[in-house]
Amino acid sequence: MPDDAPAATPRYAASNRGFMAHLGARKTGFSQDYSRFEIDIGPEHCNPMGIPHGGVYASILDTTLGSSGCWEGNPDTFRPSVTLNLNVSYLAQPKGTHLICEARRVGGGKSIYFSEGEIRDETGIVLARATGTFKVVPRR
Repeated sequence: MPDDAPAATPRYAASNRGFMAHLGARKTGFSQDYSRFEIDIGPEHCNPMGIPHGGVYASILDTTLGSSGCWEGNPDTFRPSVTLNLNVSYLAQPKGTHLICEARRVGGGKSIYFSEGEIRDETGIVLARATGTFKVVPRR
């Protein structure tokens, strides 16, 4: 590369304005082996049948389950991790418009861990459940 060439721009930039922020999801709980995210459902989250798209559920479950194993002692920071496996079961349609996703780390070791969680709406209906396997990775 010539000396006057511009520096390479990172393809991905770590940010608090990432995909979950784009969806409108907010982290509302985070502690050792536990994570909680919430989202208000709008028309942009829905499929042609007028219900939340399954990808919205899967994305929030993925992030919440993954976060549940990333506590490092501060509610504003976390260890980075990647998803190795995610299994989602879709159970019901929401009656409300506010979704709450909670997850717990249920096992594993120092670098690979297992989590499970669920999404419910504000009326208490359980909409989806998931289990996942995650791996802690070095910071970039």
